[in-house]
Amino acid sequence: MAGSSFFALFDDIATILDDVSVMTKVAAKKTAGVLGDDLALNAQQVSGVSVNRELPVVWAVFKGSLRNKCILVPAALLISAFAPWAVTPLLMVGGAFLCFEGAEKLIHKFLPHDSTPDGNHQARAQALQDERVDMVAFEREKIKGAVRTDFILSAEIIAITLGAVAGADFTRQAIVVTTIALAMTVGVYGLVAGIVRLDDLGLYLRSKGSAAARGLGSMIVQAAPYLMKTLSVVGTAAMFMVGGSILTHGIGPVHHGIEYVSQLASSTTWVQAVVSTLLNAVFGIAAGALLVGVISVGKRLFRRR
Repeated sequence: MAGSSFFALFDDIATILDDVSVMTKVAAKKTAGVLGDDLALNAQQVSGVSVNRELPVVWAVFKGSLRNKCILVPAALLISAFAPWAVTPLLMVGGAFLCFEGAEKLIHKFLPHDSTPDGNHQARAQALQDERVDMVAFEREKIKGAVRTDFILSAEIIAITLGAVAGADFTRQAIVVTTIALAMTVGVYGLVAGIVRLDDLGLYLRSKGSAAARGLGSMIVQAAPYLMKTLSVVGTAAMFMVGGSILTHGIGPVHHGIEYVSQLASSTTWVQAVVSTLLNAVFGIAAGALLVGVISVGKRLFRRR
């Protein structure tokens, strides 16, 4: 009797693991697009840091991302179990935040603003000249910004994963969501660490005796700065694409309108996807600009009081 109970338990465990494997693959496919945006955004956040501080910054953001997951995974499972109606509004707040940050980046880059160096810029310049100064203090804001962005994208990934396993029981949901959260975190920040150290790989290859290795190393060294600039642009665009998509999915008429326009544009699936993504990004830009304007006016009114 005890033996049959043991084998029954073993069979149940095997069934759960098989179901989890299948659901994890489905969830991974659905979150792949957000994963690409997450990679671009985090590589962008790390760009501009001193060379000898790139990996420590990636490590700090990685730890922040793990803390985000420790908050988001239990919260998402609890919300899914007791208040599933709250998932969409919370995601829309996150999407609005992404659009706001993206719009701020564009405004500071392309519109005139006060460029007089403030105390922080002066202190940074002095710190760069003084090797005794700990540069970690100057990187905290960058790390905080990266962790905030990671929080929004992690919430999106977890929400999509929950949607993929909505019909499963709580145990399977918990295993799949936790697996996806950990795998995405390790994968994203492992790739980011590799990207920011591409120049070191190029220099290493250039020191080798093989002509092919030296040529490849030279190509990597020359391409690395352009890759980082490209990731910076892609990262900002991703803020609008992901944020805009979250917002439009929460606003029924807008979402259906974008679907209708994308279907009118072409009968080809990939063209429809491109058109839909572009329209979501345009909506994200408009929403972000509106939020920047409203918050700027609010700040001015508050200062006058």
